Amino acid sequence: MTQKSYRLGEIAKALGAELRGDPETLVSGLATLQVAGPGQLSFLANPTYAKHLGDTRAAAVIVSPAAAADCPTSALILDNPYLGYAHLSHWFDPAPVAQPGIHPSAVVDARATIAASACIGPGAVIEADVVIGEQVVIGPGCVIGARTRIGAGSVFRPRVTLAHDVVIGQRCHILSGAVIGSDGFGFASERGEWHRIAQLGRVILGDDVEVGANTTIDRGALDDTVIGNGVKLDNLIQIAHNVRIGDHSAMAAMVGIAGSTRIGSHCVFGGAAGVAGHLEITDQVHLTGMTLVTGDIREPGVYSSGTSADTNRQWRKNAVRFRQLDTLARRIKELEKKSEG
Repeated sequence: MTQKSYRLGEIAKALGAELRGDPETLVSGLATLQVAGPGQLSFLANPTYAKHLGDTRAAAVIVSPAAAADCPTSALILDNPYLGYAHLSHWFDPAPVAQPGIHPSAVVDARATIAASACIGPGAVIEADVVIGEQVVIGPGCVIGARTRIGAGSVFRPRVTLAHDVVIGQRCHILSGAVIGSDGFGFASERGEWHRIAQLGRVILGDDVEVGANTTIDRGALDDTVIGNGVKLDNLIQIAHNVRIGDHSAMAAMVGIAGSTRIGSHCVFGGAAGVAGHLEITDQVHLTGMTLVTGDIREPGVYSSGTSADTNRQWRKNAVRFRQLDTLARRIKELEKKSEG
């Protein structure tokens, strides 16, 4: 693999950064402040790591204006160093570049429409009436169900499964093992027995959506499950049928959203947060890790539930006191009434 090198001057221009240092300095990779050496670029975004800035051996560091004076080497000054690093990371990405074409081992229905610039990997299955846009990459072992439509520039890592009638926007990135459009968990009960309900809706993903490895998004029972533009879903997330998620929301691993819940735009859910079904959550809501939501949230802000870890002995004591809270509240009300009398 040929190593890529770039001059600091062209990097600064591309990022819109102020450069303090030699624009001819060559950069051939990225590394943390602690391990970066000559020829590598680093960044300082989290103040926790500022203690390593003075000792770094990096060729240059992306820093904020406030930290620029403490940088002992060349500096690329940006208001948001982490964003600069994010953009620059793609310059040094060693992932193989997909080539247009359909692998001989892929199974492609004659009624599928595939752009000439798309790449269909080994062992992929493309069913009838699928439409695949320009520069789409379908990785090895993917299954694309009938009548699914995939927008330009979307990438599917190996073993992604899309069920029938799924709609994927442009520039989406779906990681390995994700299942989109699987049947929602819908059953009718009679005399102790469960009867399966056919799931008639679709899944619709907007543009620039990322779906993590082994995440599942269920199709709607009647209405569609809809994921807005720019939504980012981590690994091992479950999105149930008829859920709607607003633009640019993000969810960390193991979040679970029950059916028919509506989530606003620019929400952030920490790992293992859970949301019950048929709820409304407004825009700009942040759930900290392992928060359980059982009612509507109508005001933006940060929400938490549960208790943090403690010794088992102390936790057991607190658990007993929690069970006594209702009794204590009643006693306080009785005392207030007596004092008022």
